Amino acid sequence: MTQPSLSAAPTLATHPGGLADAEYRPGVCNIGPAEIARRRRAGHAGLGLTVVLLGGMIAARSPRRARCLVALPGAVAASGYLQAWLRFCAGFGARGVFNFGPLGQARPVEDDDARARDRAKSTRIGLASLAVGVVVGVVAMILPL
Repeated sequence: MTQPSLSAAPTLATHPGGLADAEYRPGVCNIGPAEIARRRRAGHAGLGLTVVLLGGMIAARSPRRARCLVALPGAVAASGYLQAWLRFCAGFGARGVFNFGPLGQARPVEDDDARARDRAKSTRIGLASLAVGVVVGVVAMILPL
């Protein structure tokens, strides 16, 4: 008799708060694996753009003030990574939808209280992403030429 391999055992990814991400939870979790992967890719793209833009600006000896422009892709990277980590799409929360299926199959959130909690979480993610972007821009400005 063969034993099942550990890699074949079903697993549930867990939310940073210790919750399984298998179902919608208002203000906590509104996306499944496909959407999480999409947010992670957005984070990677934002980070790559931030590094390339900053490297180019430093190589071109751009004025320090101009380097603050990296705050924009820095905020995009932060937003993507935060949404993937939190298993919560800020855009979905603002629109009152969720998706645990294939990409493009969002379903509406019916409960008013749940939509309000989702909007509040979306706002917090947006503000946190903005704060990270500002920090990235400030750091870029103080780096030596």
